[in-house]
Amino acid sequence: MSTGPTRPGVETPSAKDPAPAVTRALRILGLLEEAAGQPLSLSDLARALGAAKSSTSNICAVLEDGGMIRRTEGGYRLGVRTAELGGSFTAGFNQVREFFTVVEAIPSLRREVVQVAMRDGADALYLARHEGRQHRLGTPLGSRLPLVYSATGVAMLTVLAPEELDALLAAERFVPSTERSARDAASVRAKVAEAHARGYAIDRGESFPGIVGVAAPLAPWRPSDPQLAIGVALPEDEADEEAVAALGEAVLEAVRRLTNPFERALRRS
Repeated sequence: MSTGPTRPGVETPSAKDPAPAVTRALRILGLLEEAAGQPLSLSDLARALGAAKSSTSNICAVLEDGGMIRRTEGGYRLGVRTAELGGSFTAGFNQVREFFTVVEAIPSLRREVVQVAMRDGADALYLARHEGRQHRLGTPLGSRLPLVYSATGVAMLTVLAPEELDALLAAERFVPSTERSARDAASVRAKVAEAHARGYAIDRGESFPGIVGVAAPLAPWRPSDPQLAIGVALPEDEADEEAVAALGEAVLEAVRRLTNPFERALRRS
């Protein structure tokens, strides 16, 4: 799976690194993110960094003081400050701020799991989540899914220029998530064309077995905003054609309500 540029802090500091302590601190945060909630010991972190335990301990102490990590009985985990920073990042986008109000105002979406994802390279990165059901569905916040499999991802592919789509598919290595996942560029192009014609994308168990996704792209409010998409997840046994079509229309209604009000005014004039 191609994931675009390497995230900051993923590489071990080199001899030319102007701030090796900062690079190692970022690397520690990345390692704890990749651990998906499992604690990592000081020895684990030092080994991954290729650094002495003493210097690793000093960096961890600073991160712990800043709330970026926390020490538990089993080792270190991400701290609450990382969630606060993530929330601040997400709140920078007007559509995400309005998302929850809009979902609550649409009866057919209010009871569903509805999510907002942004395009980050070749992935869909999940930013916001409306919990509409007692049983857990959908993708955890902060998770990534390949654009070529998820409904939110395919929805965002529909707005790419042809040359951008060509470049993304040429770089994609196609590591299927399920037996239904697309396995080549031609399959993805067909899904993108269908989503264009329909107005929304459908993922029938391509990202997770037994889960169907319905999604549509959101037009950015500002040129600096990332490409976003809004999607719904529901169990496959509830996702007959009628239900999927109804949710597709509900998602499109949410998109209309989340469109820049100034842009809507221009369209009416």
